[in-house]
Amino acid sequence: MGSKQSKLTPRQMSVIADLFEGGLDEAGVLAKHKVSAGLYRKWLADDLFADEIKFRIESARRAGKLIIARYAPVAAAKLVGLIDSDKAETVRKACLDILDAGRQEETATFDSISDESGPDLPPDVASKLLAVLAEQSQADNSNLT
Repeated sequence: MGSKQSKLTPRQMSVIADLFEGGLDEAGVLAKHKVSAGLYRKWLADDLFADEIKFRIESARRAGKLIIARYAPVAAAKLVGLIDSDKAETVRKACLDILDAGRQEETATFDSISDESGPDLPPDVASKLLAVLAEQSQADNSNLT
């Protein structure tokens, strides 16, 4: 078990801040603050230090998820817009990305299935998506033989 330190030292807080806010990697931060590998391991074994690191990691992950959630509709709209491209390869990749995103969302929400239907796709978009899906399915089947 870790030690029972009552609060982090200013040096520990400075190291943690640089780990998450500075441009240095872990080794660079330790060198900057003149923290030996042994002392750092000791700090990591301390519950208070480890908990602060865990909190910062979760906070960074949450911030990343919020950014992705904020821009997901814009990215999705741009991806759907690529379906009207003059370049066949761009259309194909956009369709595959849309289908893949749909599969990922389906998998992520499998436990919360509802009776609601998804958003209606314009017929031309649905047609292109189905064509790419059929093409991909044929390619997958030909790879099996």
